[in-house]
Amino acid sequence: MRKIFFLFFIALSVVVSAQQLTVEKIMKDPKWMGTSPTNISWTWDSKSVFFLWNPDKNISDSFYIFSLGSKEPVKLKYNEAQLFAAINNGVYNTDFSQIAYSYHGDLFLLDIKSAKTFRITQTEEQETNPKFILKDEWISFNRNQNLFAWNIKTGFTQQLTNFVKTAEPPAVPAFTGNRGSGQRGNNPTTAATVNNQQEEWLKQNQLFTSDVIKLRKNKKDQRDAFLKSVKEPDTLKNISIGDKILQSVQISPDGRFVTYRLYTAPTNAKTVLVHDFVTESGFTADLPNRTKVGAPLGKYEFCVYDKLKDTVLFVSSDSIPGITDQPDYVKDYPQKFANKKPVVRPVIFYTTLWNESGTAAIVDIRSQDNKDRWIMQLDAATGKLKLADRQHDSAWIGGPGISYGARLGWINDQVFYFQSEATGHSHLYTYNISTSAKTQITKGKYEVQDVWLSRSKQNFYLVTNEEHPGKQNFYKIKTDGSSKEKITSRTGGYEVSISPDEKNIAYRYSYITKPWELFIQENASNKKSVQITNKAQSDEFKSYAWRDTKIFTFTARDGEPVHAKLYEPKKGTKNNAAVIFVHGAGYLQNVHYWFSSYFREQMFNNLLADQGYTVLDIDYRGSAGYGRDWRTGIYRFMGGKDLNDEVDAAKYLVKELGIDSTRIGMYGGSYGGFMTLMAMFTAPDVFKAGAALRPVTDWAHYNHGYTSNILNEPFNDSISYARSSPINFANGLKNHLLICHGMVDLNVNFQDAVRLNQRLIELGKDNWQLAVYPVEDHGFIEPSSWTDEYKRILKLFDTWLGK
Repeated sequence: MRKIFFLFFIALSVVVSAQQLTVEKIMKDPKWMGTSPTNISWTWDSKSVFFLWNPDKNISDSFYIFSLGSKEPVKLKYNEAQLFAAINNGVYNTDFSQIAYSYHGDLFLLDIKSAKTFRITQTEEQETNPKFILKDEWISFNRNQNLFAWNIKTGFTQQLTNFVKTAEPPAVPAFTGNRGSGQRGNNPTTAATVNNQQEEWLKQNQLFTSDVIKLRKNKKDQRDAFLKSVKEPDTLKNISIGDKILQSVQISPDGRFVTYRLYTAPTNAKTVLVHDFVTESGFTADLPNRTKVGAPLGKYEFCVYDKLKDTVLFVSSDSIPGITDQPDYVKDYPQKFANKKPVVRPVIFYTTLWNESGTAAIVDIRSQDNKDRWIMQLDAATGKLKLADRQHDSAWIGGPGISYGARLGWINDQVFYFQSEATGHSHLYTYNISTSAKTQITKGKYEVQDVWLSRSKQNFYLVTNEEHPGKQNFYKIKTDGSSKEKITSRTGGYEVSISPDEKNIAYRYSYITKPWELFIQENASNKKSVQITNKAQSDEFKSYAWRDTKIFTFTARDGEPVHAKLYEPKKGTKNNAAVIFVHGAGYLQNVHYWFSSYFREQMFNNLLADQGYTVLDIDYRGSAGYGRDWRTGIYRFMGGKDLNDEVDAAKYLVKELGIDSTRIGMYGGSYGGFMTLMAMFTAPDVFKAGAALRPVTDWAHYNHGYTSNILNEPFNDSISYARSSPINFANGLKNHLLICHGMVDLNVNFQDAVRLNQRLIELGKDNWQLAVYPVEDHGFIEPSSWTDEYKRILKLFDTWLGK
C-alpha cells in the first residue's frame, strides 16, 4: 500500500510540475511541445499522402508517407521523397494521362496508366519548367535561359530560342567630312559614343582613300547578302538582350509565340550592410542586405517573339487605361505636383496565361507604385493590349488571391477567373473574352482565401472565412456560382491538399489550443475524417490546461467592431493589471480559432494570466481577414487608426473588466514592436510599460516593397513618414521601455535600434533599456535568446505593473 501511494505521489508531482509554466520551459526548443506535419501533398496516383514530420524529435524534419488503407505513416528515404516532390511539381497534359517533371536537373515523362517513366534528358545542364505544347505532342523546357522542345513520338529535340547577351550595334552618324578634312558630326554624345563615331569615321575615311579596300568590302557585302538570302528556314534568330536580365520565358501552346520579360537593374541604388560580430572565423563579417524605401527601382520590359514571322515585338504600356493617373496624395503637395506633366507610370508584367488552344492570352500587369492592377488580353501577333479588368486602389492593391502569386486561370478558351476586392472583400470573378462579360461568383462580407479549379473545369474548390473572420472552411461551388457545398465542418483553420483524382482531401487542421495535425477525408459534405498524425502535442504540453481564449468584439471610437481574444486569470488570482500583445507583420491575422503561429507568445500570455495579468490580443486596423477597408486602414499613417484601436482596447479593459488604468503594459515584435514604441511615445498616459522587440523606429529606413505600399516614397510623401516614424516622437517617452533587437537582423536592421538609442540619449531619457542579441536575425532561433528576452519582458511587467 505504501508503495502504491508513493508511486501515486510521484506521478502527481510530475503532473503538478508540468502544469507550472516558466519562461525557461516555454522558450525551449519547440520540439518539447510536439511535432506537427507540414508541406502536405498527394502522390500522382492519389493513393498516398506525403509530408514533412518529426515524431522522433530529430534535428530536422523528414518526409513521411501515408497510403490510403494503411495504419500509420512510414518514413521515406531522402531520394524517394525528392522524387515524389519533383513529380508533384510537374505538369499534366490536357487529358491528365501524362506528367512531365524535372528531377535533379533532367526531364522525365510519367505515363499514369502504365506507371512507366521515360527519361527525356540526361545532361550536365539544368533542364526545367516542362510544358506540353502543340496538341500535347511536344514538351517544351528551359535550358540555359533558352527554350527547347522534345517530340514525344520521335525523341527529337529542337532549340526554339537563342537569346544572346550581345548588345545591338549603336546607331552611327553618317560620314559628313570631306577628304582629309578631319571633320565629324557635332551631336552631343557620351565618351563611348564619341569613340564609336571616331572609329566609324576612320573606317569611312579608309574606304574613301583606298579603292582596293572598297572593292573587297563590296565583295564581302555581296557574299553576306547572298548567304542571308539562302539561309536555312530552321536557322534560329539571335534575340539580343544586351546586359539585361532575362525572366519568365514561356511559349504559347501552339508553339508560335514566346513571351519574356527583361529586367534592367538600377545602377545607383545603395544597399545596407549588416555587420556580423560573432563569427566562426573570429573576424567580423559584412552581410549584404537590401535597399531602403525610395531607392531607384529597376526597369521591366515585356516582349513577344513571333516564331512564324521571326520578329520581336516590344509590348508598350503607354496606352493602358489610367497609366498616367497621379496618386491621391499629391493633393497635399500642391507646389510640388501642381504643374507636373502626366507621366507614364512604370509597370511590371507579372504573369502571362494562355488558354488551352493557344488562341488567347491574358497578362497580369501591376504598376510599380502598386496602386493599379490590370488584367489585359494580349494580341501576341501585334503586341497590342485590351483591358479585361482594372483594379485600382488609392492605397495599394492587395488581399487574398490578389497580391503577388495571384489566383488566375482559364476555365475554357473563352472564360478566365480571377479575384478582386471590388466589393470591399476578396471575391472570385469570371470574365468572358468574347462577350466582355464579368461575373461575380462569390458574394458577401467575407474573403475567399484560396481557390482551385477542378479537373473537369466545372467546379471551384474554395477556402473562405464566411462563417466568421477567424474560422475557415473548405467548399465546392460550380463555376457559375451555383450549388455551393460545404465540405469541412470543424471550428478552426484548414490547409487543404486535394488528391489528383479529387476523390479525397488531406488537410492540416488546428484549433486554438490544439496544434496542427493531418486528416484525410472523402471530398464531399458530411463525410467523416480520419486523423493520420497524433504527435502535435507531447504529454508535457498536454499536461497544462491551455486557455481556450474568448474571442469577441469591442467597438472602436469610430464605431467599427474590433476583433479580440482574451486571456483571463483564474478566479481569485486577478491582479487588476493588464498586458496588450500586438502581433507583427501588420497584414496578419491573430484573432482566430486555429493554433497561432505566435505559439511562444501564446504560451507566454498563458503564463502572464497564471500570474494574475489580464492579456488582450486584437486584430487592429491593417490586420488580415477583414477586407479591403480594414487592410488599408493604416494607409499614410502607421500608428494612427491601428494605435487608436489599441488605446480603445485599453479603455475596454478599464471600463468592462475593471483593470487599473495606471497598470497597463504592451509588448510585440516587428510591427508589434513599432506599435509599442508609438504607444509609449504618443500615448504615454495609457501605457505604463512597454517591450518593443525588433521594432521599426524610422520607416524611411525599411524596405521598399512593404513600406512604399503604405507610406509611398519618402521624397514624394514626407508627411506620411513624419507622422508614422517613432523616432520623431521619442521625446514623448514618460514611462518604462525595453527594446530588444538582434544584431544580424536582415529584415528590420539593427541600425533602427541604434539610431533610436542615440536619440533617447540626446533627449536625456533614462527610463529605457536596450538588450542586444549578437547572433540573432529578425526571427530568433536560439532558445537562450528567447529565454533572455522574455525574462526581461516579464521582469519589466512585474516591476512596473504588478503589486
